[in-house]
This record gives sequence, C-alpha cells and structure tokens, in this order.
Amino acid sequence: MAGGVGPVADAGARPMIWDATFFESVPRFVTPLLLASLGGALCHRAGVFNIALEGMMLIGAFFAVVGSYFTAHWLGGLGAAVASGLAAGALYAWVGVRRGGDDIVVSIGLNILAAGLTAFLLRAIFDQRGQFDDPAIATLPRIALPGIDAVASLGPLLSGQSVLFWAALALVPLLAWGLTRHRLGLRMRAAGDNPAALRTLGVAPERIRTVAVLGSGALCALAGAQLSISNVSLFTEGMSAGRGWIAVVIVMMCAGRPVWILPAALFFGLIDALAVRAQVFGLPQQLTEALPYGLAIAVMAVALRRAAFRVRT
Repeated sequence: MAGGVGPVADAGARPMIWDATFFESVPRFVTPLLLASLGGALCHRAGVFNIALEGMMLIGAFFAVVGSYFTAHWLGGLGAAVASGLAAGALYAWVGVRRGGDDIVVSIGLNILAAGLTAFLLRAIFDQRGQFDDPAIATLPRIALPGIDAVASLGPLLSGQSVLFWAALALVPLLAWGLTRHRLGLRMRAAGDNPAALRTLGVAPERIRTVAVLGSGALCALAGAQLSISNVSLFTEGMSAGRGWIAVVIVMMCAGRPVWILPAALFFGLIDALAVRAQVFGLPQQLTEALPYGLAIAVMAVALRRAAFRVRT
C-alpha cells in the first residue's frame, strides 16, 4: 500500500507474521488513522459531516515533504503540513460552514482538488511526475525507550517510533477531556447537538464549527506527514491511499468519541499491517490491499444495521 511499511524477510529464512518487523510496523499504520480520526471527531461533534479527511491527509503529506526538503529539518515539514491543513480547513469552512455549502459536495470537491493540486505542484515545484524522493528530505525523529528495546515484541512495538505516534496517543485523553470538560469542547458539542441553545448564549455555531474544521485540517495534515516523512521519506501521488475514508468509518462507528477511536484505529492499523505482511506468504497484492477497505465496509454496514434496529425498537 502506498506510503506504508513493506514486509522485510531474510533471504533463506522462513517468513513469519509475528516477528519484530511486524510489531515495529503496526504503530506506523495506526498513527495516520488515529490522527485523521481524531480530526474527523472534532467535525463530527460540531455537526459537520466532513468526509474530506482523505484530501486533507494528501495535502499534508505533500507539504510535509516540501517543508522538510526546503528547510532541511523535520520541524519545517511539520510546520508546512499544519499550515496546509489549516488552509484546507479554512477553504472547507468558508464554503461549507460560512456559505452554507452541502457537506458532501464540499468534501468531494476538496478531495478532488487535493489529488489534482498535489499532482500539479509535484511537477511545478520538483519537476517530477508520480513520485518525488530525495536524500535531502528530513524525516521525523524516532524516540528510543531505554530498557524496553530488549523486550520481545514490546520493544519493536513501542521503542523507535516517531514523535507523531506518541503525540497521537497523548491527544486521545486530551481531546476526550476537552470535549467533556473544557468550555470550547462543550460548545463544540452544543454546535452539533443543539445549535439553537448555543445561540441563546450569544455564540454563533458557525464560528465553533469553523474552529472544528480548522482543527480537523491540522490533524489530518499531521496524519499525512506521518505517511510521507516518517513511514517513508518521499511523496507519491495519491499516497493517502484511502486511509482518510477508513478514518471516516472509524469516526462514524465511534460517534466521534476519542476514547473509542483509539481501539478502533488500533484494530484497523493491525489489519492494515497484517494485510501487507501477508504478501510474504504469496497472497496477491490486490487482495491484501483491498482487505482493510473491505473490512471497513463490513463494519460500517453492521453499525448502520444496528442503528436502524435501535430506531425501529
């Protein structure tokens, strides 16, 4: 899968699924899903049906490479990614929130714009088609955990992961607390559940929704940065490869609750890692790449069926 971590097997050794390489790859698949899902959760709780997570991720992935390449530092990459995500969120907010555009139409338009814009800028800035990679692209630092490195399975799983992996984990309790305890989080939920009540307090729901969309853009862009300057050190056209759509499924399945989003992202990240790892055993690449998305469709179908059953009863 584009932007992922491929399986590595020693030439004369019998391939195994449950080895250090597999455990090391799992957080790299989980991180972009978790960040994008948390971004989608902000919109969900604010009453914005944002399915442009895919496009926001792709924009963030591209500009992370641009910033990292021209500044020769990973912070430049993250800064450029966040700025591009905020710009994408601002565009969505202006058309979808301020101008009253339909969320579905605006989201699809932004996804198409992201695909075309990144392909165009790839040619305009780097004079490349399809892919750009260069040793000058600075990658995200990885955090070693002394004492855990030598622990079987746990060492590869936790030690040596990127800073965004730990940032994503830290955001889960932070957003969970913010949405239930902080004034902005409570207003965000009110904008989604009861905007009329919010207006009685003199607060415009559109303003709160704009903040939610901007936050969603920034988090999705960081998810893209994980793909392009951490999992690999390059940009490939369409490298988000449907992960934004899986994040949409996670958000809807968990009703935008960060505490539930974490295990869901871990589950889909594990399936993604297993699908890639299964290629070692000779399974067709097309089948393994389709597995996470087929599972996402199945999970969504079950969730919708349960919701319909609750409505009938």
